[in-house]
Amino acid sequence: MSTESLSAPGFGPGLILLCISVLVAGFARWRTNLLPDEQLTTNMLALVLWWVGSFVLCFGTRLSRFLLFPLGFSFLVVPLPRFLLNEIVAWLQQASAFTAHYMFSAARVPVTQNGVLIDIPGLTVEVATECSSIRSSSMLLVTTMILAQLLLRTSWRKWLAIIVAIPVSVAKNGLRIFTIAMLGTRVDPSYLTGKLHHQGGIVFFSIGLGCMFFVLWILHRNERASFSRMRKAG
Repeated sequence: MSTESLSAPGFGPGLILLCISVLVAGFARWRTNLLPDEQLTTNMLALVLWWVGSFVLCFGTRLSRFLLFPLGFSFLVVPLPRFLLNEIVAWLQQASAFTAHYMFSAARVPVTQNGVLIDIPGLTVEVATECSSIRSSSMLLVTTMILAQLLLRTSWRKWLAIIVAIPVSVAKNGLRIFTIAMLGTRVDPSYLTGKLHHQGGIVFFSIGLGCMFFVLWILHRNERASFSRMRKAG
């Protein structure tokens, strides 16, 4: 089916989205107690709603459903407000510390954890805000979303891949903490302040991305096998 046959103006849904956009923009303008980052988030949300509403108004709901992923993906330009971002970072810190604690235990290294502090013989590691891997985790999640859209057809498999990307993001950060701490205490203390610590994020991001490629390959292979069985049964 061509996009021309799908496109027809969608006045109702489009106008609703445009009205919501105006209301959100008005809320940002007249709510004077909003913090600057909250005002930016609200204004950007209104802008993206206006884009999507304009598209739906001009091309209709059928084509919009066909292009649901790129339209939904455009909402990623809306920055998170600081209070929500802080909550996500705090969760990543705690989850990364827990994962590293588990890895030390699995390696039979004596370890204790107190919040984001991890104590092993000869070293106390603090999973600071900068070590939460919020940027690389976001990049891994977004990359997984794009690859899932390109490689998979069924919605539940796409969502499964995206959900799996979250623990993989935490695991690769826990692995980074574990690796640097082990190298710093067992091989050379310079690893604690060297390039692997400050610039080695790409190494562990690549490991996480490789894990997600493997997950996507399994899901893609399973999906092809399922469609093949359906065609044979039909």
